[in-house]
Amino acid sequence: MAENADSLKRAAAEKALELVRDGMLLGLGSGTTMRHFTEGVGRLVAGGMRVRGVPTSRETAELAAANGIPIVTELVGDIDLAVDGADEVDRDLNLIKGRGGALFREKIVAAASRRFVVVVDESKLVKQLGAGVLPVEVLPFLWRTTADRLILLGASLTVRGGEEAPYVTDNGNLILDLTFEGGIADPQALATSLKVTIGVVEHGLFVGMTDSCIVAGADGPRMLGRSGSAG
Repeated sequence: MAENADSLKRAAAEKALELVRDGMLLGLGSGTTMRHFTEGVGRLVAGGMRVRGVPTSRETAELAAANGIPIVTELVGDIDLAVDGADEVDRDLNLIKGRGGALFREKIVAAASRRFVVVVDESKLVKQLGAGVLPVEVLPFLWRTTADRLILLGASLTVRGGEEAPYVTDNGNLILDLTFEGGIADPQALATSLKVTIGVVEHGLFVGMTDSCIVAGADGPRMLGRSGSAG
């Protein structure tokens, strides 16, 4: 079963590679599907294609370097194409990301891109966001007061990794995993509320940022536009 899931991810990543053109600056996402994509970009570079990458995590940066992809860490202008995964995708291509811990850098890269494409398997498609946790990156300083503010938004939450040995992001911050009973009815309103909450660095709601979504399925990868239409 795991082998089949990995083959679907690989097929979807190969579909995303069809979007890569010579001379592009690429946003390189994080996660298992993105490992296949980044390795594929490495093969394109080995074949003579001139592309550069902006990695969304230290892990991706190491993978890109190992595959011979030139890395860009200071950006002037736009990223041509960013490709990343997601934890949940609704019909409007709004996302929940960050269960792998790289949401802050992933959002910066997505926002700097002319085209943002998400690659997922069918299990990530949902009618309403919030089936699982919503990661929120917060400053470690007085993080419990930040947690109290987030609870006032109607969430229950846990500290990723536990309070005794919490998970620390590449940026030196903590992640609070929020749960909303019944899901997230209004992603845009919640995104706005989270963004203005003192102590919050960034949250895992990506609203109105995705241009298209490649979905890995048993019948092969397919491209979705907003409202679930095939493209």
